[in-house]
Amino acid sequence: MKRPTSARDLARAVLRRVEQGEAYATLALGGALARSGLSSADRGFATELVYGVLRHRSRLDRALASHAPGKLKLSQPGMIALRVAAYQLLVLRTPAHAAVDDGVAAVRAVLGGQVAGFANAVLRRLAEKGEPPPPADLVARLEAMCSLPGWIARRLVSAVGAEEAEAAAAALNEPPPVAVRVALWRAGRDQVAAAVQAARPRAEVTPSPYLPEGLLLRGASALEELPPFQEGLMTAQDVAAQLVGRLLGAQPGERILDACAGVGGKSTHLAELAQGRVHIDAADASARKLDLAVDGARRLRLDGIRAVTCDLTRADAPLAASYDRVLLDAPCSGLGVLRRHPEGKWRRREEEIAPLAALQARLLAALAPRVRPGGILVYSVCTFTDEEGAGQLARFLAEHPEFTSAPPPPEDGVDLAPFMDGAIFRSFPHRHGADAFFAARLVRR
Repeated sequence: MKRPTSARDLARAVLRRVEQGEAYATLALGGALARSGLSSADRGFATELVYGVLRHRSRLDRALASHAPGKLKLSQPGMIALRVAAYQLLVLRTPAHAAVDDGVAAVRAVLGGQVAGFANAVLRRLAEKGEPPPPADLVARLEAMCSLPGWIARRLVSAVGAEEAEAAAAALNEPPPVAVRVALWRAGRDQVAAAVQAARPRAEVTPSPYLPEGLLLRGASALEELPPFQEGLMTAQDVAAQLVGRLLGAQPGERILDACAGVGGKSTHLAELAQGRVHIDAADASARKLDLAVDGARRLRLDGIRAVTCDLTRADAPLAASYDRVLLDAPCSGLGVLRRHPEGKWRRREEEIAPLAALQARLLAALAPRVRPGGILVYSVCTFTDEEGAGQLARFLAEHPEFTSAPPPPEDGVDLAPFMDGAIFRSFPHRHGADAFFAARLVRR
């Protein structure tokens, strides 16, 4: 990617990479910003444009199409240029001359003067007349106004009910705060919050209302440059993911399996809950992710975490025969984290749900024997589909009568009540300000 000359240029270049499937927005944008030489304000503007267009893509396309004299069909670079301009007009309320002139110039640069004239006409009509009214049908309205593909909209309505669906869909389009987890065994939350505030006086730093290690940051930027991060006193982790760690729990001296550990966020949380005096097997099929997990544990000054690259569905995986606690944070459709990864709603397909659910079932069946009698198994997914959540749990319990659901014991400072229905944990952005998770806490008889 060549060096951009403006925030809008950078945003359009990143969006092209994301839509071509070359990279996820987080990585593509982070790399582009690091090389850009843009000011802090322009970096923030470019970030707003990238994530805003990804979150509102179908709403923008609908608005643009309503003012096109014929069918709106441009090449990808042309459509991206129109979307960036439309987002500024409809959401940011940028003055029309600035958004339109820049958008037309961007179209001219990639598609020539004739198409630029067409783009000018469409954008000027949009600036004057706005977008068409929302549809009356609920699912169609979620598609049109909240940019949810129809199949995701239907599943969201099923998950939260018709009365909450629009609020839930809107929350999936809201930029989330950066949630961080404080290493309470080494520092107090107030101490870390004060250090963040001192380094970023304009940032908004608030404690999580649900658990004592959580902080929510807005405007702090560049987390890795903050002294508490560099000193291993905090790490990024969503509130829902932190609560899943609390749902499993950890005590000094225990042996724990973090299955599908990924980059190790939950492994390090469990180690912190046990004051570092615990043995954790962080297992995953991806050696690259586990390398990052090892680096993260080292930064947080945590011992006792062993990275195990393996196929967890195999009986001969190099794991212990039994564990006191097992966490399966399973591969899933990821619909609960769309506010952080909005490109997911354009990449994920409904037909992928069934194979994912089958994989989750195989993982559960393979890991269940590794939970010692009296031990705890927590199954979690960051999504809200029934096949991966309640339906998956029902199938597992029917096939494994040696397990029973059991709510967690109360803990000082931890408020799980707003999330719990018995032993079932559910979170949603519009209810809790956290990613959408489903989790279940099970005890082996």
